[in-house]
Amino acid sequence: MKTFENVLPSLDLKGGQISAERAKAREKIAQTQQQLKELQSAIAKELPMLSNDSINLKGLVKVTGVDLVQENVMGTWLPKINQIQIEVDNYALLGKPFWVDRLVELLRVTLEAEIKLQVGQQRVKLLHQAERVITQRFNLFDKVLIPQTKANIKKIQIYLADAERAGVVNSKLAKRKKEQAG
Repeated sequence: MKTFENVLPSLDLKGGQISAERAKAREKIAQTQQQLKELQSAIAKELPMLSNDSINLKGLVKVTGVDLVQENVMGTWLPKINQIQIEVDNYALLGKPFWVDRLVELLRVTLEAEIKLQVGQQRVKLLHQAERVITQRFNLFDKVLIPQTKANIKKIQIYLADAERAGVVNSKLAKRKKEQAG
């Protein structure tokens, strides 16, 4: 019973910390989504010439690697970006318009933001699962195990009290028989 009651506050604390971490991750996602909106509007505002189909811009910027590490947050392993490798295709500086340099810069930042968004969403998903498991464990202890244990302790106490009374009654009966016999 003591063990169960000692586990309950630690589970509650862990649930609160995971919930706070999840809120931080959601906030980062919101910031990244806002950054992506700002980048899209910047591209639309600064580079209206992108609608010109005669300039081949395919494959100009691409992600060549994303180095993820695992971070342990309250017993939950979460992905964390260590490094993002983005490769810019070689293009002729005089063969492309001057605004392609700005486009490459904006595309690079956009790709990084997209990857951060995906990793952030994965973190939120994993934190949600961890929070659900902690809540289930907390409820198991709080609503099932502790009440069952209290009921079992009460049954044992009643049984022991009954056994003690039966022992006293038996000893009195034996004493009476002995007195009557002797």
